[in-house]
Amino acid sequence: MTTTVGAEIKRPPKHVIEGLRGLGAATVAGTLGHMGFKSPHMVGILPQTKGKSIVGPALTLQFLPQRPDLFSEGEYSDPETQLHRHVLYHVEEGDVVVVDARGDMRSGVFGDMMSTYFKGRRGAGIIIDGCMRDRPNVEKLDLALWLKGWTPNYHVQTEIFPNAVNVTIACGGVTVVPGDIIVADDDGAVVVPVSMAEAVIADGKKHAEWEVFSREKLMAGESLRRYYPLHPDAEDEYQAWRKARGMDASPSR
Repeated sequence: MTTTVGAEIKRPPKHVIEGLRGLGAATVAGTLGHMGFKSPHMVGILPQTKGKSIVGPALTLQFLPQRPDLFSEGEYSDPETQLHRHVLYHVEEGDVVVVDARGDMRSGVFGDMMSTYFKGRRGAGIIIDGCMRDRPNVEKLDLALWLKGWTPNYHVQTEIFPNAVNVTIACGGVTVVPGDIIVADDDGAVVVPVSMAEAVIADGKKHAEWEVFSREKLMAGESLRRYYPLHPDAEDEYQAWRKARGMDASPSR
């Protein structure tokens, strides 16, 4: 069997991670959409731990359909050939493990023990186009998880096997390159290419600020036409609002 363990990822600068942290998946996805990345959201992979939000670089794990000439290992035979372990060996504080499990609903990619190791490594979260197992014990770990579901089966019990670590994968219909930045919360998980991150931060921050202003106006019963999206005629009013709160001068939108 030929399997691949890719190189260590290049993690983005801390200020980029922190800049994205306050924006939220919806703002990031919308901003990327305006920049031409129309579908950055990993579809069908749902938050399992309400209220959790993460931002961090992606470590990737790829599964393929089983073939007897390529893979015939059991759950515990020669563990080092089982590459779902190897992606965890790479985990550093703040990393996000992203798994292409082919949408399979019968194989639990990680369970209690693997998740405990991930927690000990201080990873930020796990995203799987597929399932995990050992739900009662995993939930006690209070991890940030985005999955398609849960199963009692172990990872190679049925029809898939782990083939490669830190290679480009597809997850929830989105291409994920090792080192991409993942932004995930109760809305779902979004992929941010590192090359686009600074622009997302700049545009997303402006969007988030005027939404605060507009939300106040809408809550007071003011005009939806004027305040969402913010009409050019309301720009002076918005700038006065920012000035009253000691915000830095903002260019006209």
